[in-house]
Amino acid sequence: MPVSHAPVSEFIHPTAIVHPDAQLHPTVKVGAYAIIGEQVKIGAHTVIGHHAIVEGRTEIGDRNQIYPGAAIGLDSQDLKYLGADSLVKIGNDNRIREYVTINRANEADEVTAIGNGNLLMAYVHVGHNCEIEDRVIIANAVALAGHVHIESYARISGVLGVHQFVRIGRLAMVGGMSRIERDVPPYTLVEGNPSRVRTLNRVGIDRAGIDAETQQLLKSAFRLLYHQDLTLVEALEKLATLAKDNSHVQHLHQFLQESITLNSRRGPIPSRV
Repeated sequence: MPVSHAPVSEFIHPTAIVHPDAQLHPTVKVGAYAIIGEQVKIGAHTVIGHHAIVEGRTEIGDRNQIYPGAAIGLDSQDLKYLGADSLVKIGNDNRIREYVTINRANEADEVTAIGNGNLLMAYVHVGHNCEIEDRVIIANAVALAGHVHIESYARISGVLGVHQFVRIGRLAMVGGMSRIERDVPPYTLVEGNPSRVRTLNRVGIDRAGIDAETQQLLKSAFRLLYHQDLTLVEALEKLATLAKDNSHVQHLHQFLQESITLNSRRGPIPSRV
């Protein structure tokens, strides 16, 4: 692949290698020895740290901070990957820390997607076809297998693995060193090996500014799901009534309903309470 050394400027270090066909906004900063590939597009005021690699069909939005050593847009690690022209797409205002790896999707035109305002701490791995929505925080040394979907405002503590096809719900909190092999319901706190639903994520819910009435409804929903002698199907039937006029409870109901149908490969994490 033909490459050219970047021109000397205040924005692109002279030792960086930027393919002549890469599309970088004039305000993009590229550090020493970074490599930017042919199909890469990078938006305004994004910073690419030294020794970072951005390859493949990768689109990065505005005001992102890519720290040293990150590797974004390289091939999927799935043995079924046969070189398809797939994509990594990253939104705006993300912080992607040292040595994070983000792989492209498996099939042509499929996407590994990261939204806006996320923080991925050092050594996070984002596998093929993952989707991370907005305002998610993932702590150090977390590995996301393929097809993991993390909803907005989730918090993932450090040194844990997430099984492929798992979904992690909105405003969920996952405790460190857990094994996450099934779906994490929204608004809950999950931890352990095997992982279990422990309680509501009360701190996260409160910090998100959710009103007192909704918080009370979520507490009632949690008691219905995990403290009554009901099957999950029976609890969801009752929860449908509780969820009628509240979008957050509706989201919890919908997530769990989908998790026990063919829309989910894994099913929900159970509770020990």
